[in-house]
Amino acid sequence: MHKLIEFLQRVYLPVLFVVIELVAINYYAASSCYTEARLISQSNDFIGGVHGFFAGVRHYFSLHRENEMLLDRMAQLEKQLAMYQDATDIAKFEDYVAEYGENKFRTLSASVIANTVNRAENFITLNRGTADGVETDMAVLSPDGSMVGYVIDCSEHYAIVMSVLNTSFRASGKLVGVDYFGSLCWDGRDPHVVLLDELSKYAEPQVGDEVVTTSFSQYFPQDVKVGTVESVQLNETHTAYTVRVRLSAEMSRLSSVLLIGNNDLQLIRKMQESPKVKQHIRQK
Repeated sequence: MHKLIEFLQRVYLPVLFVVIELVAINYYAASSCYTEARLISQSNDFIGGVHGFFAGVRHYFSLHRENEMLLDRMAQLEKQLAMYQDATDIAKFEDYVAEYGENKFRTLSASVIANTVNRAENFITLNRGTADGVETDMAVLSPDGSMVGYVIDCSEHYAIVMSVLNTSFRASGKLVGVDYFGSLCWDGRDPHVVLLDELSKYAEPQVGDEVVTTSFSQYFPQDVKVGTVESVQLNETHTAYTVRVRLSAEMSRLSSVLLIGNNDLQLIRKMQESPKVKQHIRQK
């Protein structure tokens, strides 16, 4: 009892001050409608601020869980986007190769899982293999139908592509609207430029001309887009041009590609290697 009295003696002044202040505020608030409305507004602002502060604290500690939910949702959306991208690539490519005839060519889509552009011999690895219908010598194009390379080896689930940015790469190319053709190759320098070599001087190439593949290529269909002429130079004998061609395909940004196979390729090679052909070669 004695301690309770001592406690009251210590706190009665602050308590009395608070009580008097409350009574004064009450009388002040009841003195007019204006003061009452003003006090209510200020008290609501204060209470709202307090609630907002604690809500912010709760939200801060829940950010980790919300971040995990967002990452899961992003992964699902990326998966759906990849599926839609594959479907779009296939649709685009089917339209692109329709002019060649459905019976002669077959098409597939694939994703790039490895790619180099800064070496002398660059290769691309795809996530499709023999189990998906991939075969060696299939042409590889970008989604817009530009030349990328051709398949040189494949396992059950993966394929290796010789990139156009490979010093061993060879294909046949020509200018649009011109019958003269040359050899497409890469000199190992600029990853955005290939060479159209040994092009006849009668072709008269001009900067800006479009370069496409010819029907003589064993890998690519005719008129596959290669790029545009960047510069032209006659050789020392003034009999042929060496043309620098800026590639249409963005080789360093490939994420998906299209594969095209020539159903007649094996038949053509079989005919070229037939005993009768070899006999005539020996006779020469």
